[in-house]
Amino acid sequence: MGNRLLQSFWERVKHPPRGLAGAALWLALGYCLLELLRLGNSDWNALFTLLQVLDGIAFIAVSVPLALRFVRRRLLWSLRSRLVLTYLLFGLFPVLLGVTLVAIFGYFAAGQFSIHLMETRMSVAQDRLLAHNENHLGRLLHMAGHAAGEANQPNGIRTEDLAAALPGLRYPDSLEVPITTIHAEDRLFVDGVAVESSGGELPSPARVPLGLPSWVGVLPNGRFSGVVLDGDELYVVAIGQQRLEGNRVMSLVTSLPVDAPLLDLVAQGLGRAELFAIATVASSKEDGTPGEVKTVERQRARAHANAVSGGSAPPPVNLADVRVSFVSTIGVIDWDTGATDNVPIRVISRPSLLYRQLFGGSLGGVITSFYRIVLGVLIVVFALLEALALYLAVRLGRTITGSVAELYAATQSIDRGDFNHRIPVRGVDQLSELGQSFNNMTGSLQRLMVEQQEKERLQNELSIAQEVQANLFPHADCDLANLQLHGVCRPARSVSGDYYDFILFHSEANEHGKKRTETGVGIALGDISGKGISAALLMATLHSAVRAYRFASEEVLYAESPVAGLTASREEIGDDAGELFQSPGRILSLLNRHLYRSTQPEKYATLFLAHYDAKTSWMTYSNAGQLPPLVLSRDGSIRRLDVGGTVVGLMDGMHYEEDGFQMRSGDIMVGYSDGVTEPENDFGDFGEERLMEVVARYRDEPLHVISAQVMQALDAWIGAEEQPDDITLVLARQL
Repeated sequence: MGNRLLQSFWERVKHPPRGLAGAALWLALGYCLLELLRLGNSDWNALFTLLQVLDGIAFIAVSVPLALRFVRRRLLWSLRSRLVLTYLLFGLFPVLLGVTLVAIFGYFAAGQFSIHLMETRMSVAQDRLLAHNENHLGRLLHMAGHAAGEANQPNGIRTEDLAAALPGLRYPDSLEVPITTIHAEDRLFVDGVAVESSGGELPSPARVPLGLPSWVGVLPNGRFSGVVLDGDELYVVAIGQQRLEGNRVMSLVTSLPVDAPLLDLVAQGLGRAELFAIATVASSKEDGTPGEVKTVERQRARAHANAVSGGSAPPPVNLADVRVSFVSTIGVIDWDTGATDNVPIRVISRPSLLYRQLFGGSLGGVITSFYRIVLGVLIVVFALLEALALYLAVRLGRTITGSVAELYAATQSIDRGDFNHRIPVRGVDQLSELGQSFNNMTGSLQRLMVEQQEKERLQNELSIAQEVQANLFPHADCDLANLQLHGVCRPARSVSGDYYDFILFHSEANEHGKKRTETGVGIALGDISGKGISAALLMATLHSAVRAYRFASEEVLYAESPVAGLTASREEIGDDAGELFQSPGRILSLLNRHLYRSTQPEKYATLFLAHYDAKTSWMTYSNAGQLPPLVLSRDGSIRRLDVGGTVVGLMDGMHYEEDGFQMRSGDIMVGYSDGVTEPENDFGDFGEERLMEVVARYRDEPLHVISAQVMQALDAWIGAEEQPDDITLVLARQL
């Protein structure tokens, strides 16, 4: 296992990834290398540490976008992961934040309440101490007045009388004030013993915890109580004052040290309390000014704290009865300077203790139990509602993600060509309708694919038909020695219903081996009713029939046709097929009979047939309903070739007239279908006039150039619209 990991790591090193991943890898390797260098060379520790810090910052800067990209591409790619994250952000996180906020506020409220109880109890202790102080002061004044004489009033008591009365003073054991200091004029007494006096030396007691500072003076209302800080010791102090003879003031100072027994009393039923008396700096210099307390200069540092604690935190009642530890400050007075300060205080308690302190005796009883039960029921109901919301969210998430997953799998199957894949539809919601719509779409695609295949098959057949039809048209211009021919057909669709053909006539080779020469040409131009395949098939029939009458022998012509049942006598046909074709009217009669008996009644064709004799330049023609070709002479006059009859294949027994004319040098015969003259735009039809204008303009150009110019003019006339009909153009020019 270790070898495989090392091998994988080495492969990564040899072929490191690029981009952010590669940068993160190199930064990690650099950090490890700097750590090795730092351990191996202690003289450069500071430099290597600085480089490691810079390397770590760069690694974090590279890793953050790399991690975001990984989360976006891997963890958040799935819709289910996105929905889970959305639910956490919109559903669970607000609940957790609310619970956390309530817990934080509850913790702060509990801590503040415990501190408030602590301060309140300290205030109660101060009030009790002040009451004791005032009681003691009254007793002292009473005793001093009794010693000096009943007539004396408190304001008339002399200091000597007060000092004489103090040695006999004893405090009862029930008094909770261990130390009492009395200051009268310039004499300081502690427990009845003078400490300092300008009038003489008196023995000093072993311990004097508090002296009377100069800031006391004459107190407002003659009283003071509070927590004072003397050096690093805390005391609860009460001061009572009484005016004596000569506007003198007697101050009775009663102090109680803040120690463990006092904090035990204060923290009873609350938990554990701790006070931190931080040492302050206080200094004064010797001064011989009368009336001031003479001390030596003293300096105390703030480097340590004297902690006093009392009470104890009980064990928890239940799991929710957590430990509440709260730190605050309590106001104190600096005994030397009188300045206000604060010392830290910490109370360690539990919610059950604070709850008892808050409600006291109201915790018992039926109503309180009812409230407690109702609160518990509400908590259970809210928990069940949250669980139900979580369950419904999971179910909805699975439904949504399951539908999306099925849609994704279905699209993958469709991409692979499996159009038989269907999504299982469950339920009646919008997602189910989406799955059903997808199934319908898949079925439609399957049908469209079948139709597309059928269309492709038909298109292939149309391509074959188009190729076959293209072979029916003349492959090249069949020019004679004195006549140029050109024809073009452009279908509106894949195949055309128009028809044109050039049929050459040759002389027979003689016995001396003389080659055959062109004696004439037959020109055919027709238009089949309808468009598309049916018109193309009829066009092929017409083409075959015309060619058959051209190449048929005499025996075939007067014999009965097995298809159409046509019969003709030798007298009707003539001596040979060439002579037959020299009479276009007779050919049209035969074609009319053939098409009428071999096609549907609604099928017919317009057809123009002409025979050109190369020796005499004589053109014989007959027109069966085709748009009459136009002959443009050299002098600009136009002949219309409109002699003939009606369309072929519509009625039986029709006869067609013939006409002929002499082709002169420069004459151009223009044969065309209705696809040339009938295209429309906003200016009307293209028409014969525009056709002949184009031909006249380019009459001296080769025929294929004239044909191209006509097509170009037609395209410009039609514009962006679809070609409405098949376009066929036949040109013949006499040389």
